[in-house]
Amino acid sequence: MTASVPLAWCVLLGVAGPAGLFLILGTTSLLGRTIPEKGITGLTVAAMIVSTVSLAAGLVAYGLGSEPRLLAFGEWSTTHRAGIAVEFLVDRLSLAFAVLSTSVSGIVSAFSTRYLHREVGYQRYFTLLAMFVTGMLLVALAGNIEILFIGWEFVGLSSALLVGFFHERPAPVANAFHVLSVYRISDAAMLCAAVLLRHLAGGDSLTWLFGQHGEASAGLTGAAATTMAVPLIIAVAGKSALLPFSNWLPRAMEGPTPSSAVYYGSLSIHAGCFLLLRSGPLLEHAPAARILAGLIGAATALFAGVTTRVQSDVKSSLAYAALTQVGLIVLEIALGWYTLAFLHLTGHACLRLLQFLSAPNVLHDLHGIENALGERPVRRGGLVEILVPPRLRHVLYLVAMERGFLDDGLDRLVVSPFTRLASALTRLDQRLCAAVMPRRGDTAFLEAEDRDD
Repeated sequence: MTASVPLAWCVLLGVAGPAGLFLILGTTSLLGRTIPEKGITGLTVAAMIVSTVSLAAGLVAYGLGSEPRLLAFGEWSTTHRAGIAVEFLVDRLSLAFAVLSTSVSGIVSAFSTRYLHREVGYQRYFTLLAMFVTGMLLVALAGNIEILFIGWEFVGLSSALLVGFFHERPAPVANAFHVLSVYRISDAAMLCAAVLLRHLAGGDSLTWLFGQHGEASAGLTGAAATTMAVPLIIAVAGKSALLPFSNWLPRAMEGPTPSSAVYYGSLSIHAGCFLLLRSGPLLEHAPAARILAGLIGAATALFAGVTTRVQSDVKSSLAYAALTQVGLIVLEIALGWYTLAFLHLTGHACLRLLQFLSAPNVLHDLHGIENALGERPVRRGGLVEILVPPRLRHVLYLVAMERGFLDDGLDRLVVSPFTRLASALTRLDQRLCAAVMPRRGDTAFLEAEDRDD
């Protein structure tokens, strides 16, 4: 599985565009330097154009060949005998998703330059956006588990930080911490899958799982394949807000509208679906895991379809509507309808991008219609009102209003223990620092002052 030189250069430039942008903006931010808005806009537009054009050219260079191709660019670390190899596994699916990621991110970047004009955190926003795009490309093109895990962490960390973007208010910070707590479960499950891959395959290459028709993973027994697939499904459920982790999705709407569009409408919420789609060869050897994924997807679609009907704000309603389709995509993957699932994913990402970005205009138009009519438009009953008995409708309404009562359960089982652990580690760190640092009046402190003088 070797790659031609033009394809290798196209993929390298495609990843280097947002990665270079992240490096420039991140380094200047750490140094306390502020780049003017025009400079940030120019760098962002150039990076997104270079990345999108390069990956699109790579997709053309790849052609219609069915053989996945592995691109290796050396190693990051040589301290361990295996090192951390920089490898990308490309095929039509990975390149198409990479082009979708950069195209959507480019549109959101252009929208954000006007939406966040003169915002205090302008540079911070685009730094996190560049980090996110880099992570999405690493997830899409990863050739080994280390690159996949780095991209997975980039997506999750940038997502949580953008939820708490308006950190001067307490609600965004609290919701960002809630999202981060749920993401830790997803990351732990991904780490378990990585360890199992190392143990069962004897290496970290994803060609063993993502190869054509799963020849490499065909040697797995049903129990071994299920053991590896279940942590992967848990990781996907946490990242894509599937049940029972769906309650973090409305909390994530605290971030700026452009970040909501690219994260929870278009790309981030589909990252888990894409990873599950790439893992199709593994799922084919794990019937129990396929059934589990199908049940989770169907239950999520049903739950989100009911919940989205009672939301009082447009962003939460769109978020649950997007989650309905994500559940259906997971169900399609579990049924083995891979082509349909990818087409569904692509079309849905583009649709939600448009809906999230145009949500403020839709609200403005709706208020204009209401003012012209002098009242709110009357909504006629649908199939739910016709087919579902009134008593059952009352129960469904209560469950939907409380969002499946998931908030309280996850707060007790996940967020509160995570918060207590973080507080305990903070106190331990303070005690250790107090024990190590010399106190005022001590001989060591006086000697340190004399050296400073």
